[in-house]
Order: sequence, then structure tokens, then C-alpha cells
Amino acid sequence: MIAIILSPIYLLVCIYVLQWMLRWMTACHSVLGSAPFQYTFMAVYFLTATTLLSSFLIKHPIWLRRTLKKISNLWLGIFFYTLAGIGIADLLRILIHLFRISQQSWYPSHVLFLFTGALTGFLILTLGMYGTCHARKLYTTTYHISLSKKCRLGKTLDIALIADLHLGYNTDELLLSNMVNRINDAHPDLVVIAGDTFDNEFQSIHNPDQCARILRKLNSTYGTFACYGNHDLDEKILAGFTFGGQLPEADQRFQSFFREAGITLLEDEVRLISESFYLIGRKDPSRCRKLLCEGTRMTPKELTENLDHTRPVFVIDHQPRELNALADAGVDLDLSGHTHNGQLFPGNLLLKFICENPYGVRRKKDMFSVVTSGAGIWGPDMRIGTKSEICIVKIMFA
Repeated sequence: MIAIILSPIYLLVCIYVLQWMLRWMTACHSVLGSAPFQYTFMAVYFLTATTLLSSFLIKHPIWLRRTLKKISNLWLGIFFYTLAGIGIADLLRILIHLFRISQQSWYPSHVLFLFTGALTGFLILTLGMYGTCHARKLYTTTYHISLSKKCRLGKTLDIALIADLHLGYNTDELLLSNMVNRINDAHPDLVVIAGDTFDNEFQSIHNPDQCARILRKLNSTYGTFACYGNHDLDEKILAGFTFGGQLPEADQRFQSFFREAGITLLEDEVRLISESFYLIGRKDPSRCRKLLCEGTRMTPKELTENLDHTRPVFVIDHQPRELNALADAGVDLDLSGHTHNGQLFPGNLLLKFICENPYGVRRKKDMFSVVTSGAGIWGPDMRIGTKSEICIVKIMFA
């Protein structure tokens, strides 16, 4: 419903950007301002701008749907910065006019208009190329955490934390292989996947069997564990907004994928690992609301009330919420993803005003919350101001 309401605004914004681009091209050269060129440009522009809708409506053939989806994801990032660049340039022009900052003969000049357009275009192209390449570069972020509890395993435990793979349109087998090799090189004791392994549509994964085989190569002492995220269900999405309401059941291919990949899925379940520490995987609240078969989500207190709290308690929870409730329930470490750290600047700055822990490590009473920016990306095929990462959480026990 929200997507339908916003669609006229999106169309008006597209027209605003287009008219400035046409004006700038006309000012550059008569050929660029000719009717044949501009009509061709407008046709390509609107075909690209409407891939958000066409990739949603067209189901078959699958290669066409995948192509349209990839174009729309790239378009979203470029269009965002194009709109920002043109909007800032337009705002500066208005301010110069209103406050007489410069001589009136200067700000509307032909040369200035060409220069402003060329500079804006250059910055947008540079950001687009950088953001697309940067999104595919994996970083390793290491955190050191000291707990007051003892552990029978010894003094230390290394956890490899990943999240938000969003397998499908933006994450391929090459990135997945690189990630697995990097994790194995770190020799972790435990591998944790904190939700959003999938990107809503299972069919978006080009070769699910190959992806499962790659993930099966993850090596650790105690295995690989995962929880579901809000995107780990098959539902219709248009420009980030979901359609269809509640679903009777989940796509069973998601669970089958985890089994094939050798990953233990925890849904409001507690595991005692090697008689030494507890690992709890929580259901995702958004997924519970959308799936009738999921039932209710257990509270932190319900999950931990019967545990031996002399042992360390670790929780995998896709969305970094309920930090106070988790801390009060005796949890020592909460491992999350979901936020992507905003993915695109200035989203990483705005998240600080929305989330209690948008990224990194934050202490809540006696509990540590660790939030990763994710190994994959969602929506716009870019990362600017943030990074795709593998987190290595090094825990020191008393």
C-alpha cells in the first residue's frame, strides 16, 4: 500500500531529475539537444526508472527477471545520489539568488551551468563505480570482549559472525567463496550467521546447490549456527515494500538449503555446546508477524530461565532489539545484523538516532551487543561510507 501511495511522488522526482539532465545536455551541444537524441534518452531513462515495477511484474523468463532486478538495484543507488547532487546544486542556485551572494550576471551564466552539471555528473559516476566495487570487497573486523564468567573450554573463544548475505541478485558464488576462505583462514571456534541469508525470493539464487556446497566448506570447532531474519521468507517486494500480507507457511526450500549447507538453524532454541556455553537462536519478529505457522516469539526470560547461568550465554538475534530485556535475562553476548550500518551514506549517520546499537560493540549492563554491517547488500547495489565485513569476536573468559 505504501509503495502505491509513494509511486506518484517517485514519478514526479524522476521527471524533476530528467528535465535538469535534458537542459544540461541541450546547453552542452546542439546534437545532445536535438529531438531524436532527447527522445531516445527519455525512452531509455524511463525504461530504466521503471525496472522497479517491471522486475516485480515479470516472473518469466527467469533470466529477464534477474536482469531487470539487477538493473533496478543499480539504478536505486545511482538515482539516490543523482537526486541528491541535483537537489544540492538547485538549492545552492536558489540561495545565491535569494541572498544576492554573487552578482546576478554570474550565477545564471551558461559556463557555470555547464560546469555545475559536469561536476555533478562526474561525482555521481565516481560514487557509482566506487560504491559498486566497494560493495564486493570484504573486510575483516575484529572485536575483543572480556566476560566475567569462566568457560570449561579455556580462556578464549573465537566466533566468526556474519549476517545479511542476501543470496541472490547482489551476492554471487564468487563473493561467497571469498567469504568462506576468509573465515576459514581465521580458524574460528564457532561460526554464526545472524539472519537474512536469503533475499526474499529463493529463485533469485542463480545456483542454490553450488551456494550450499560453498557454505558447507566452513570450518570451525563447534560448527555453524544460524537464525532467520526478516528477509528469510518468500514474499513479493516492490521497491523495498512487501505485498501479500500474512502467509500460511514458509518456503521449505530455505530449511532444505541450510541442511544441505551443513548449517544448524535455531528458532527459539537453546543448545549447550560442548557442555561449556549456551547458544540461543531467536525467531525474527517480522517473520513471525508474516507467517501464520511461526506462532509467537519467546521472550528472552522464557528462553533463559531454566539455564545454568554460571555458564556463558550467547544469543543470535537478527535485529538488535530488546537489549535491556536480553541483559536482564542473563545473556552475556548478543550477536546481530540487520542494520547494514545504513549501507549508503548518510544512512550510517542517521541510524545512530534510530537504533540503540546500529553497528559495532555496545555494552548494555553486563551484556555485550555486537552488530555487524553484513557480508552482503540489500537493494541498491552499492556500499558508500560502510563496508561488507566478516566479524571475528574474540572472547576472553575470567
